[in-house]
Amino acid sequence: MAFRPDLRPLIRADEASDTMGLGCAPIGNLYESVAEADAVATIDRALSRGIRFFDTAPHYGAGVSEQRLGRALTAVERDSVVIATKVGRRIVDRDGKDLAPGAVGAGTVGDLSRDGVLRSLEGSLARLGTHRVDLLYLHDPEDVDEALRTAIPALAELRAQGVVRAIGVGMVWSGPLTRFVREAAVDVVMIAGRTTLLDRRAETDLLPAAREHGVGVIAAGVFNSGILADPDTAPYFDYKPAPSDLVDRARRLRGACAARGVALRHAAARFPLRRQAVEAVVIGARTPVEVDDFADGAAVDMPAALWEELERG
Repeated sequence: MAFRPDLRPLIRADEASDTMGLGCAPIGNLYESVAEADAVATIDRALSRGIRFFDTAPHYGAGVSEQRLGRALTAVERDSVVIATKVGRRIVDRDGKDLAPGAVGAGTVGDLSRDGVLRSLEGSLARLGTHRVDLLYLHDPEDVDEALRTAIPALAELRAQGVVRAIGVGMVWSGPLTRFVREAAVDVVMIAGRTTLLDRRAETDLLPAAREHGVGVIAAGVFNSGILADPDTAPYFDYKPAPSDLVDRARRLRGACAARGVALRHAAARFPLRRQAVEAVVIGARTPVEVDDFADGAAVDMPAALWEELERG
């Protein structure tokens, strides 16, 4: 599969990846601090490796990720990259008070109102230093009914105005996300951690619905918080210590990969692309070395026999 036309750069480059995007939560100091220079170097390395799709959000570092991405792309031709960001959460200071548009804060609070959507995007555009975003997601809405009533119409309005090229919803849970596919005129959805080697719940509801309605799917969270990157050094699933049975399964998958000279993390990153509805994968990185690793993994030969074994789990 590949990014659909409205999620590709307006200026195409021969070396641009059609299936891989960079997740920018890590450069927003997710889990650990990242120096400004390292964040910029990570974006630069992604560009040099053909990555043209960048996924960020106000929630990532309360604006830090967006600000750093914007700074790193200052000298880059805007139409040569795709920027995805999100709405549905409002950046606040340490006292929970709203900030001026474009500011970086201390945290975020949920806001699914039309005004909240518009203000959130205004702040994102300022931090990113751009006049538009290519893809605008609704970020983990807790109340689907409210989101369908207030936030989704605001996103559709922004799309009609040309402020955004495409709209969507990003969530961890496939059930609520399936409702958006069936009940809202979205272009694409992002599912985190539910179409992986260890968790395939999206295959029962979301992926069939997406195919039926012509909605694109982008897979994120392909390592399930770390266990599929390395079950020994990062035995975490859904941001918590993984139960022993999942660790054992991940080790078996790693063994199957190792027997054929493939790293588990490389197989995990490419597994979602084997699903018909999944058009692309977004992978987070905080260093140039991590970017090189997943870019190199995209070219690793994956024997058919290995895929067959991994499909069996």
